[in-house]
Amino acid sequence: MYSRVIGTGSHLPERILSNYDLEKMVETSHDWIVSRTGIVERHIAAENEATSDLALQASRRAIESAGIDVDEIDLIIVATTTPDMLFPSTASILQSKLGIRNNCPAFDVQAVCTGFIYALATADCYLRSGKYRHALVVGAETLSRVIDWTDRATCVLFGDGAGAVVLRASETPGILSSHLHADGSHSHILAVPGRICDGKIQGSPFVTMNGHAVFKIAVNVLEKVATEALLANHMSPSDLDWLVPHQANIRIIEATSRKLGLGMDRVVVTVDRHGNTSAASIPLALDCAAKAGRFREGETLLMEGVGGGITWGALLLKW
Repeated sequence: MYSRVIGTGSHLPERILSNYDLEKMVETSHDWIVSRTGIVERHIAAENEATSDLALQASRRAIESAGIDVDEIDLIIVATTTPDMLFPSTASILQSKLGIRNNCPAFDVQAVCTGFIYALATADCYLRSGKYRHALVVGAETLSRVIDWTDRATCVLFGDGAGAVVLRASETPGILSSHLHADGSHSHILAVPGRICDGKIQGSPFVTMNGHAVFKIAVNVLEKVATEALLANHMSPSDLDWLVPHQANIRIIEATSRKLGLGMDRVVVTVDRHGNTSAASIPLALDCAAKAGRFREGETLLMEGVGGGITWGALLLKW
């Protein structure tokens, strides 16, 4: 038994924050941001938009794309670093907003930028077990809520958005394998260290990052986990049709592409338009490419990501 992607969807907030807008907020420039990150603009959620609202729109589009009824969804997993609240889960809130009344399990996964890979791998295991038939897997973030807009090292990087896929249990190969890793010894280099205690925030509620350390680790582990996934399936990079990476930084994407010997014409890139949307970045990129007709049935896709934790992972699938 396999699980196959049968529908994709995405949603971005209406407000666009360009590099030129950021020039008016902090000491930076459009040219500097593009040269270091590849980012031109990012989307910012409105004050009244919650993570679950972005997830709702992406999910509706994915379900419509899949051609199934909403009540056929019998498992919901949401990957997010920025949930609506501490609890209940954003997945449970999403279930209610979708109007699903079949009491299907719904829960969140938190692995930061690798979250969607973790969530997709988890859903795949459930569907392979035969217990569920259709899973809704969502990556959704409102990272703008945890950004210090006076910190030019981080405020230029992140954006808001959501992407979703519907998986169906199938006898035909879909997800071939997943490979997940974490190393908590690096947890300090990318974090939001604040916590709530006695109704007050203790520590910083904003993203803190050692950019050099993150870049060095990211390039290293992404190459290794991609190779791990290919070897597990007796494949080489030449067998790949598409690389769909986490959209953190164009330099990381290009470095990974070079190490794998892949031309950038085989890499899906949306970081210029979306910025780093953490757990939402891979499903956003996937949906953009799918809607543009770039993927053909039977092609082999490799998704991979790295994020705070440090977590990293890859997932190989047949489209």
